[in-house]
Amino acid sequence: MQTKVMQTSIIISTYNAPDWLEKTLWGYECQSADSFEIVIADDGSGKETAQLIKRFGSSQKFKIRHVRHDDYGFRKWKIVNRAIAEASGDYLIFTDGDCIPHPDLVATHRRLAEDGRYLSGGYLKLPMQTSRAIGEADIRSGHAFTAGWLRRHGFGFSLKWLKLVIPGTFLAPVLNFLTPAKRTFNGNNSSCFRKDALAVNGFDERILYGGGDREFGYRLEHAGILPKMIRYSTLSLHLDHPRGYKSAEVRAKNLALIEATRKSRGVWTAHGIAATSGE
Repeated sequence: MQTKVMQTSIIISTYNAPDWLEKTLWGYECQSADSFEIVIADDGSGKETAQLIKRFGSSQKFKIRHVRHDDYGFRKWKIVNRAIAEASGDYLIFTDGDCIPHPDLVATHRRLAEDGRYLSGGYLKLPMQTSRAIGEADIRSGHAFTAGWLRRHGFGFSLKWLKLVIPGTFLAPVLNFLTPAKRTFNGNNSSCFRKDALAVNGFDERILYGGGDREFGYRLEHAGILPKMIRYSTLSLHLDHPRGYKSAEVRAKNLALIEATRKSRGVWTAHGIAATSGE
């Protein structure tokens, strides 16, 4: 098992949601781990996002880089591929700019990293009322990661609260093993070695909103990089947001591409990092 990863890059995708991205970055300032890099994969956000990232450039917890392209519609996987190409870490943690990390998220991914595996983490999806209520003090104190605080701010009782209390206990590996949840690559809380992401040429840029992360995971598996469930070992708080790119037509096209990968047991995509870096 990999016990220590010296160079880690957190790849955070974002698009015109600076308020949510700020909360996410506060979460990374509160990590128990340090000495990591954040690469913002920006799918064409405006000046407010750039100004926010510049403010965090003075953080003592991490180095931050802004990788951006212009806004020509949903091109998330293209900019994520650029972020992979430009990342300096040998280990990559993938998330989104609307996911506040548990204080031990980076440390947990580093501790559980293992050659020949990718890590499949979990998240707690919050309603809009709770998402708006979370402030800097709630994140820095850790209160936002307690069931009591969430209940008082609009997120009622749910068995999903287990994700809050199980991390760090002896039950975490037990529930990781027993959970019926699919062991897939989840773009809001998953990780792998950079060399493995490069070996499959990153994400397929043809896939639009929904499923690009799962397709990437399937190609990793076909290459012999198997999933390792860490759903109950660490989590992120997924802030609510509109999903303007979601449509039945896009979903059908995405599913067709994903199914083609599964049937062919494909490993390499011709529409990935090599194509992006060659532009």
